[in-house]
Amino acid sequence: MRPPPDRRIRPLAAQIKTDIRSRHRISVQHHGHQIQTASSMRLTADISKLGLFAFMAAVLMTAAMVSAEEDIVAIRQADMKAMAAAAKTISGMFKDSTTYKASEFQRAADTIRDKSGGVLSAHFASATDSRQSKAGPNILNERDRFDRIANDLRDYAVALDAAAQKNPGPMTASMRMKPGEAMGGGPFGTHVRNEHELSAMPAEHAFHLMLQTCATCHTRFRME
Repeated sequence: MRPPPDRRIRPLAAQIKTDIRSRHRISVQHHGHQIQTASSMRLTADISKLGLFAFMAAVLMTAAMVSAEEDIVAIRQADMKAMAAAAKTISGMFKDSTTYKASEFQRAADTIRDKSGGVLSAHFASATDSRQSKAGPNILNERDRFDRIANDLRDYAVALDAAAQKNPGPMTASMRMKPGEAMGGGPFGTHVRNEHELSAMPAEHAFHLMLQTCATCHTRFRME
């Protein structure tokens, strides 16, 4: 005797449900594995990107430091050339007083004033590895001496500026050194300590002290 149709269908339906559940679990596990694999790949990619970013940042920082060093060397070399040109202008007027023009004399003095003192000291505040630099490493070890020379240079330039203001016309005898006048003062002699002492001396004397200061600085702190 055969079982009723519904009894034959029930086991078949149960088997179908079991198969569906089994396939669903397999599918879920498969997709879960795919998701986990994709997440791992994304994490690895993110880590790689972070490593690349850190490397690029280090390279850029190094390049920026090198560029900054080269920039400061270029700036201070430009300032040195400007001061040398200004000193040449003043020297030419003392050699031939008929070429003296108060405005040009003062402009040259102001160029030296503005690029010496604290500005000059700041240009050499730290060591650089630039091959373009001729600054000696002893600047940092003799900081006080270097700063004093930079300030002396500024003070002599201020005195020259004042002389130009006092003599707007032709170069007067008061600006010139007297025959036989001692060349003392500055790094090779008695240091000119105050503004009154500077203002009392002829402009030509202050200029020679300035040149002595430059020579001392180059001899002591410049590498050839």
